Formats: sequence, structure tokens, C-alpha cells
Amino acid sequence: MKKPKQKNKQVSFNDELLILVNEQDEEIGYQDKKTCHEGKGILHRAFSIFIFNEQRQLLMQRRSKQKFLWPLYWSNSCCSHPRKGELLETATVRRLKEELGLVCRLKYLFKFKYQASFENRGSEHELCYVYIGKSNAPVKTNENEIAAWQFMDIESLEREMQLHPEDFTPWFKMEWERMKNEYWSEIEKLWNRPEN
Repeated sequence: MKKPKQKNKQVSFNDELLILVNEQDEEIGYQDKKTCHEGKGILHRAFSIFIFNEQRQLLMQRRSKQKFLWPLYWSNSCCSHPRKGELLETATVRRLKEELGLVCRLKYLFKFKYQASFENRGSEHELCYVYIGKSNAPVKTNENEIAAWQFMDIESLEREMQLHPEDFTPWFKMEWERMKNEYWSEIEKLWNRPEN
């Protein structure tokens, strides 16, 4: 398990405006991030990114203890939200660089809606876009966002999820299951293509 080596600037803010959507993923307004995650949550647009390397390992991150929801839980490589007026294509590139210091081509797989509550603190209520990418570049994490990280081979990841499902974020578990069942051929193609 690797830990961040340097302190980085803050890149998440409670007052940043997120994009509210309806069930059809149509924009219906904006709300600050803090309010979006209170109570049962307000449906807003989000994204999750899964980065693999040439060894067919998945980059996993352990969320910072500063996180309002699911602190110190293991999750996928990167997840966040587009802000008011920001395209998903721009937001994913921005966040990948901010959190992991990575730049790579991303492929969209699917989107899904979910709601999950964390203790009595708040909830995620998101319409989430899921992307995959491949990178062998050095990882430079932002310690405000990430407590630790590691590349995990699929067999080890599956074993850990079976032994300790409570250590992983709910959205990661939902996304991973769907990726395995419906999109594994896309992951295989990703592994077999040259890195860009």
C-alpha cells in the first residue's frame, strides 16, 4: 500500500456548485456540494474513473480521512462531479490530474443512478458516468483527497471484496459488478491497446 508523498492544494470545496438532474439526466439547476450530500441527498451528475496499467491491475484509492462521506474506504481510481457549466469531458480530465497527476485517454462505458447513505451523516444520490482508462505513468496523489493507493490485480481485488466488503464504497461495488458482467470485453480491449 502506497501513501502520498507530498502535500497538495485543496481541490474540493463545499460551496462548489454541482449540476442537479432529473431521472432523464436533464439539467434542472445547481446546488452547492454540501447541500447535495445532506440527508438523503439531491440527485446530481457525477463520474467514476477506473485506471488500469499494462500489468492488468486496477488503481485503487483509499479515500482521505477528511472526506465527509465514506472516509478511509477503498474505492475506484477517481470519482467526483462536473461543476456548473463544466462538461464531463473537461471534468474527468481535470479531476484525474488533480487527484492522481495522470493524463490519459478515457472511454465512457455506462451511466447509472444510485442512492446510498453513510451512517447518519449524509448520502450520495448521483447519476454517475463510468469511464475506463490505461496508464503506466507515475502516480502523484493529492493527500487532501487520497489517504493511500495501490495497483491491485483482479484476483486479489476480488478476494479482498469477498473477505472485507465493508471496506469498499457502495458505488465502487455496484460499478465493478456491472463492469464484470456487461463490459469486460471493453476492459480486455483496453489492456490490449498501446498506451497513449
